[in-house]
Amino acid sequence: MLHVNDLTYRLGPRLLFDQATVALPGSARVGFVARNGTGKTTLFRIIRNELSPEGGSVTVGRGLRIGSVAQEAPGGPDTLIEVVLAADTERAALLAEAETATDPHRIAEIQTRLVDIGAHAAPARAAGILHGLGFDAEAQARPCSSFSGGWRMRVALAAVLFAEPDLLLLDEPTNYLDLEGTLWLMEYLARYPHMVLVISHDRDLLNQSVDHILHLDQGKLTLYRGGYDQFERQRREKQALQLKLRKKQEDERRHLQAFVDRFKAKASKARQAQSRLKRLEKLEPVAAIVDTDVVPFDFPSPERPLSPPIIAMEGASVGYDEKPILTRLDLVIADDDRIGLLGSNGNGKSTFAKLVGGRLAAMGGSVRRSSKLTVGYFAQHQLDELNPKATAFAHVADRMPDGTEAKIRARCARMGFPGSKADTPVSSLSGGEKARLLMGLATFDGPHLLILDEPTNHLDIDSRAALMEAINDYQGAVILISHDRFLLEACADRLWLVAKGSVKPFDGDLDDYRKIVLEGPDGASEKKSDDGRATQADQRREAADRRTGLAPLKRRIDAVEQKMAKLQDLMQRVDEALGAPDVFLKDPEKASRLSGQRAELERALTAAEEEWLTLSGEYEGAVGG
Repeated sequence: MLHVNDLTYRLGPRLLFDQATVALPGSARVGFVARNGTGKTTLFRIIRNELSPEGGSVTVGRGLRIGSVAQEAPGGPDTLIEVVLAADTERAALLAEAETATDPHRIAEIQTRLVDIGAHAAPARAAGILHGLGFDAEAQARPCSSFSGGWRMRVALAAVLFAEPDLLLLDEPTNYLDLEGTLWLMEYLARYPHMVLVISHDRDLLNQSVDHILHLDQGKLTLYRGGYDQFERQRREKQALQLKLRKKQEDERRHLQAFVDRFKAKASKARQAQSRLKRLEKLEPVAAIVDTDVVPFDFPSPERPLSPPIIAMEGASVGYDEKPILTRLDLVIADDDRIGLLGSNGNGKSTFAKLVGGRLAAMGGSVRRSSKLTVGYFAQHQLDELNPKATAFAHVADRMPDGTEAKIRARCARMGFPGSKADTPVSSLSGGEKARLLMGLATFDGPHLLILDEPTNHLDIDSRAALMEAINDYQGAVILISHDRFLLEACADRLWLVAKGSVKPFDGDLDDYRKIVLEGPDGASEKKSDDGRATQADQRREAADRRTGLAPLKRRIDAVEQKMAKLQDLMQRVDEALGAPDVFLKDPEKASRLSGQRAELERALTAAEEEWLTLSGEYEGAVGG
């Protein structure tokens, strides 16, 4: 059990916890949610006895082991598997003692305890956790120091998961994971045998991996049963009820006050007035649930859309130092595509994004771009490119050399930095605010193509919802790399898989991809049948191979579809013009010209539809054959 009793804590002038009280069940898996900067990480530090509260207390069950991810990434010459195994300090101590123990009774005790804690199966369990977080067998045998900081943080996460503490504290554990690692972690947490308290803004994780939501709001802690969607519903119902009670109380207060004001001077009514005055004083105000509005993201759409395709690749390859990372790229990007990139970290998603964005040149094949194409590019590593001493105002002013101060401040406000917030140095901004500023600068001039590489890190749930709305309102093309499945499902219309040294359209949705990640491409359903016939999985793979060979035909079909859409759009505009009142009376010449254009467009559309039917028939016949 975890008990928070009348907890009060201040950080400078801010009151983070105001006599907060909550009790968490011992076997609960709890998602901890609140706006950024309201005190979630502070509560973790109080639980770990790193901070002392101003008032109240936080207590855990006697003898419970508390575990959390180390603040500093592990390093040194030890291999990954050795680092993870060392996290189980009891096992490590027993094995060390077993090497030197001479007393037969103690040796027996050691061996019995090692069996009880599953010590001999521990290497396999540690390897399984590391594999789930993206480390293959070869990587697990490499020294920890050979990995970057982000990958070493994954090792730190693997270590605390392996130690299996009685109370597991996780603070934004998916920030260093790709989608594949996130999907694995969600499954792992859903089966975790002890208590979990996880700070997360990932709605999918909060819906699938926890059974309670702990909400911090206005210094108070409230526990809700169920996942995030249930929490949202319960909270809205509570909000509606409290607003109703608040209105009812305010009506009663006005009524009592009116009676007191009217009769307090009359002797015959003085006692009644005094009685109502006492009742008025005893009326405890009903606290209103006030939602702090989230400043929306503003992504200007391109002023002049480009004719599709905006990018076309044929046999393209890309890499570094004359070493190709991705090859056989046969892809087309339209002006309104919403593409989500799938694939484990290290497979080349960011490399592909740089190729698309023009930051890397193709090493082979061809990449054709629209001559007027503009690209907005956002990636987490770019946060370091912001000038820490400069303000949001200064960064925007650099983009508006001829702008007045009023116009610059107006643009800052659109980006989420109103008033004095625009004058805050970047070094004093939160991670979410830095990401907001960088996204605002990336989309400043309304690019035709927007590339977002892990845009949700450092954003809370409400800010992620605002980002989702901005992406969906944006009229250009989007390439999205994210471990946030909720964002991908809401914003991506197409999925491309970066794997095996290439990029291919993924024939399925995120549920299909989740099954592949968790169960592997080769499951029981993919074995040969007893009579030697190809299974359904074999047939799907053969069909995929055929589709790869039919890529040129598929591109022709896509081009005809785009042509049809454009013709239909032009016909709709002509129909709207012809539908104007008195168009034939006021301007007969224009009306006649529009009628002729419509007939011409209709003939072109009919021809395009016939071509589409013919090509589609060829494609389906080849794929089905």
